[in-house]
Amino acid sequence: MMRAGAMPAFDRPAAKALTVSAGRRLVAEKFRAAGIETPELDARVLVAHALSFDHAGLAAAGTRILDAGEWNAIAALAERRLMHEPVARIVGVKEFWSLGLRVDAATLVPRPETETLVETALAEIDSVGARTQPLRIADLGTGSGAILLALLTELPNAFGIGTDISFGALRVAQDNARHLQLARAAFVACDLGGALGGSFDLIVANPPYIASSQIATLPPDVRDYDPHTALDGGLDGLDAYRAIAATIPSLLGPSGALVVELGADQAAAVTALFSQAGLAPALPRTDLRGAPRALVARKCGTKARAGS
Repeated sequence: MMRAGAMPAFDRPAAKALTVSAGRRLVAEKFRAAGIETPELDARVLVAHALSFDHAGLAAAGTRILDAGEWNAIAALAERRLMHEPVARIVGVKEFWSLGLRVDAATLVPRPETETLVETALAEIDSVGARTQPLRIADLGTGSGAILLALLTELPNAFGIGTDISFGALRVAQDNARHLQLARAAFVACDLGGALGGSFDLIVANPPYIASSQIATLPPDVRDYDPHTALDGGLDGLDAYRAIAATIPSLLGPSGALVVELGADQAAAVTALFSQAGLAPALPRTDLRGAPRALVARKCGTKARAGS
């Protein structure tokens, strides 16, 4: 949405025809001047989306002249990006674990660092048996279903349940499961594991972990577009971890693993919470930036895998 009274940033250059490639370069230049982190990539994705091209189609159409309607469509999307709306929200799709997932205003946009959680969960499965074994998985606060669906693509005989308090998010997750033809996924409306029962081999969660007072300081593409219920972790950012520590041990199977994503500087605090709940946390696994990102915990006395 354009700010009230804002002037269009993308007037069509006068006195000359504008090709697809020239239009893409113009958009990239505007993005670069505005401090957008990946101006060329964002411009390419948005121009392709506006023109209904894939990557190859965009390259092949580079010398074609844009008509007024096409340029207006490109400019409208570019204006949204200049307002810091994430590209994934503009096009409605985000790639995660090589899966194209639908996202909307009810869901977080899956982050690349969350793939560390998937990698860690798969390493835990590998440490106790084959990936072809039948497994029961729970994904707490599933959002778009990204984590659960990524795991199910790697674990062919697993069944998974995703929970969320947002009905809108659950609808998106269900749509993504249908699109990926993953009938082994089911979704339940509840807070974390509140409506779950039985014994799970793997429980994963990327809970809200931003301290309430810090939300206003987040980058605008997060602060202004991600649902705050999926960000706000309470006064110290640890409310969801406390809830997990209180309820999840009874849901873990004898050799089951809990794997949670961590926020910045939270590893020690979450480790302590899980230890107090009778779990045995391992060393956290780091993401590509070297930050502690995924924490594994098992019931005391069962095999734990150290992070790396």
